[in-house]
Amino acid sequence: MLPRPKLPRSISLVAIILAVLFLSACSPAKVETPPTPISTPTAIPTAAATSTPIPTVIPTAVATGVGDIMRKPLVTDIYTADPSAHVFEGKLYIYPSHDLDHDTPPSQNGDQYDMEDYHVFSMDNLQSWPVDHGQVLHVSQVPWATKQMWAPDAAFKNGQYYLYFPARDKDNLFRIGVATSPSPAGPFTPQAEFIPGSFSIDPAVFVDDDGQAYIYFGGLWGGQLEKWQTGQFDPNGVEPADGKPALGPRVAKLSADMLSFDGPAKEVSIVDEKGQPVLADDHMRRFFEASWMHKYNGTYYLSYSTGDTHYLAYATSPSPTGPFTFRGYVLKPVKGWTTHHSIVEFQGKWYLFYHDDQLSGVDHKRNIKVAELTYNADGSIKTLKP
Repeated sequence: MLPRPKLPRSISLVAIILAVLFLSACSPAKVETPPTPISTPTAIPTAAATSTPIPTVIPTAVATGVGDIMRKPLVTDIYTADPSAHVFEGKLYIYPSHDLDHDTPPSQNGDQYDMEDYHVFSMDNLQSWPVDHGQVLHVSQVPWATKQMWAPDAAFKNGQYYLYFPARDKDNLFRIGVATSPSPAGPFTPQAEFIPGSFSIDPAVFVDDDGQAYIYFGGLWGGQLEKWQTGQFDPNGVEPADGKPALGPRVAKLSADMLSFDGPAKEVSIVDEKGQPVLADDHMRRFFEASWMHKYNGTYYLSYSTGDTHYLAYATSPSPTGPFTFRGYVLKPVKGWTTHHSIVEFQGKWYLFYHDDQLSGVDHKRNIKVAELTYNADGSIKTLKP
């Protein structure tokens, strides 16, 4: 075999370069697609500044600004709980409590729920994520309050918006205060004193079709309701004994100016299908905290938390003051100890707003969610799974 003739080195390099250029020209060209601009919900600097950012993967829908938001954390830059939802001025407004990022040990008095301010969120529809309107009230602005601004609620009447909230007073008792604003987004200006005759926690305000407003409130254990059975605070007060009627939430008419009770608060009776009071040891049905009132097809629906069995239950009545007949459950237990909610009609559908602790796995670092609510033909509510 004849030896292959050796080419000069310069010619070899030229041949290699030409080969590479030829092969590149023959390969299909890669088309570069310009990146899609990312649209995110409006961020309020004060929201991030009030809490350590939550270490979580934000759902894809947040990155696009729209999408399926059902049963997903609605707010991911601060911890939120106890969502009170209302339709004001054509938008859906949410008034939650604001869980702080700390590690206080849990106690039956609820010391771990050491909240100190409120934010307001709004939504144009249920396909877009909430917009944070920032801090609208802080405990330092409330002359009578010292700490623990728990679950609030809001109402509209007389051309004014009202924010109702619980907090501990200077005697360490829970009271209910009210603050006002010309805008549903706040900020809110608090009254100098708490509402006379108010006690316990979880205010929920319902304005009926005739314009009369009612306030429902109360919560056991950390909420101190069992200590007010005589009308005066008893530090040694306990729940009724087994076999006795369970304690119910309280209801009072609100005055025309929405700033005080129009008469003393009364206990709401929750009864079974035979008209007998639900008993204190019936923890699957008895009231614990988190009252909410809404009206559907002329019937009044009182929904509430069963506490240590972790259900959202409901009862119905032809009257806003009861008695209410137990009907079933709105929501099965969520991840976390507490469960708190609101029910609202918006753009032709009904929705349940609630919370769990999906983002943190810690019960006092919660996140609010929403799910569509459905009624059966007989007016009963189809029970939701978280």
